[in-house]
Amino acid sequence: MWKYGDQWEEELLLLKSIIDKTELTETTKWGGPVYVYEKKNVIGLGGFKDYFAIWFFNGVFLKDEKKKLINAQENLTKSLRQWRFTSKNEVNEKEVLEYIHEAIENEKQGKVIKPSKKRSNYI
Repeated sequence: MWKYGDQWEEELLLLKSIIDKTELTETTKWGGPVYVYEKKNVIGLGGFKDYFAIWFFNGVFLKDEKKKLINAQENLTKSLRQWRFTSKNEVNEKEVLEYIHEAIENEKQGKVIKPSKKRSNYI
């Protein structure tokens, strides 16, 4: 898994146990767990040096009423949003499930930002 996944093993297992209560299917992409709905990426998990996180591939469409999400790479990331945690105590199962269910619903509705087409150098 991720470079710092081991130091957050217990915390990531807690998030996995919450995600397992949804209709998402776990797969592995880019060396870490990614959860999909009908083969579409919905969320991912990872452990980093100073935090562990759940990210929403189309998080830009989430209401985020609790103000939990951040854009980890401003100007680079159009739709991905992260929810960072530094302790297991910060993980509120009810809130996490609310965000995941909303993300699944958005996926069912086809809410996505289409990648911008790169301009060709050919005439």
